[in-house]
Amino acid sequence: MDRLHARYPFLEAAREAVAEEAVDLATVVERDRDVVDRARERVLAALDGEGIGPPRRDPRVELLSYPVARVLVSAVDERVLIRYYARAEAATAHERFTADLETTTELKSVERTGIALEELLREFDLVDAVRPVGDGYRVGVGAYLRLATDLWGEEWRLVNRALADGEVPVTDGELRTLLREAVRVRVEEGLPFDVPDAIAEAVEEETAAVREALSELDLTREIDTVVPELFPPCMTALLDAIQTGEHLEHHSRFAITAFLTSIGMTTDEIVDLYRVNAGFGEEVTRYQTDHIRGETSPTEYSPPACATMQSYGDCVNKDDLCERIAHPMAYYENRLEDADEDELEDWRENASADD
Repeated sequence: MDRLHARYPFLEAAREAVAEEAVDLATVVERDRDVVDRARERVLAALDGEGIGPPRRDPRVELLSYPVARVLVSAVDERVLIRYYARAEAATAHERFTADLETTTELKSVERTGIALEELLREFDLVDAVRPVGDGYRVGVGAYLRLATDLWGEEWRLVNRALADGEVPVTDGELRTLLREAVRVRVEEGLPFDVPDAIAEAVEEETAAVREALSELDLTREIDTVVPELFPPCMTALLDAIQTGEHLEHHSRFAITAFLTSIGMTTDEIVDLYRVNAGFGEEVTRYQTDHIRGETSPTEYSPPACATMQSYGDCVNKDDLCERIAHPMAYYENRLEDADEDELEDWRENASADD
């Protein structure tokens, strides 16, 4: 099987390749342990915030693990899992095609593994909607709105774009982000689907593992205790930056806001925290917080995983616990579980007493 298809299994050509091979998923899940194991890794890594995990060297295993992973996601049939999985596949694809598009020289090989921008645009019917202009691009407003709907940040709102002649200007990096969203939408399409009983029975063990991982994630999301002394070092640093008036980049602001919403803080409480910041704007802060919370968007956002925090430079002051966990929420949950009763005084109760 083509290595390009294994690298980008969401491509229509990859789907056709699997169909041409007359692959029977029922037979695969019953007899091909390597494919099933890799499919399980894809889904569990998505929940851990680690993309879809390292690829297998065998292109057949890597390619077939994608439809089997979709089987696992469908068998579990939880909306939050679909969201996590689609984002992870899209994030990994984004890393891969960014590397491909930035490669200016490459050794020619018998089998090509990289992808060109024109191919990506054609894959998502964007050839007529995107045209290069100077150092960037202009995207048709219809395509832009469709792909930017779920993107967080003021810079993605159409009102903040120089719309002209039905087109929206974007940078090279922003176009890649829009293509990442196109991948996410493609991955989500058709999920969940009905899994035949024979296949569902063959992957019962894998499905149970995914359910267990998902239940642990859900427990983390039920936290409603605000104890800043127990925050992970990265969130402590970001909160300190807010309160000392430092400017935060969009990714940093998103991370701390998503973390605060995930531990139970209301929009009003978060807005009040930002008030001391020199760049505070109540309308923007309230809009962004409500968007992350899912009140003004179709998605309730979770804080970035540790790997993402590292890639953006927000992972600082790591301690021993940081070395053993993969997500800031997991860090906070661990600290809460290990804390003594007198250490669990909620910050909001102190704030109310001061008032």
